[in-house]
Amino acid sequence: MADVDSMGPIDYLVIEFPGSRMTGEGLPLLVDLVDRGIIRVLDLLFIRKNLDGSVEGVAIADFDQDGTLDLAVFEGASSGLLQKEDLDEAGTALEPGNSAAVLVYENLWAAPLAMALRRGGAQLVAGGRIQVQALLAALDAAEAA
Repeated sequence: MADVDSMGPIDYLVIEFPGSRMTGEGLPLLVDLVDRGIIRVLDLLFIRKNLDGSVEGVAIADFDQDGTLDLAVFEGASSGLLQKEDLDEAGTALEPGNSAAVLVYENLWAAPLAMALRRGGAQLVAGGRIQVQALLAALDAAEAA
């Protein structure tokens, strides 16, 4: 792991797969982001929310059934940052019977900016993400006004 002073911001995503249907369609794009040095995958885990509400880990698999492990490049990607409690929390966002990928990644593209700001004494004190649906709803409301 890199020195904390040289790291970019860390984000996470919980991506739900209704009916636990994971096709792997987005995987080449994730690999491309890593290959181009835009992000570094710190953790990539899969979970399933059972019908009784319990959450369990799911092994990395051959999603497209071509006989090749689709996520072999990410096998073992675990920084140790995610704990069982984090996976249980991620599971609260899922509908029973669905699965999800839990992805923790470093924004390598932002590392030089973050380092410069830290050298100047600045620190990130808040962050967030605007959901696309919220943005579209706000734009629609502004257009209607």
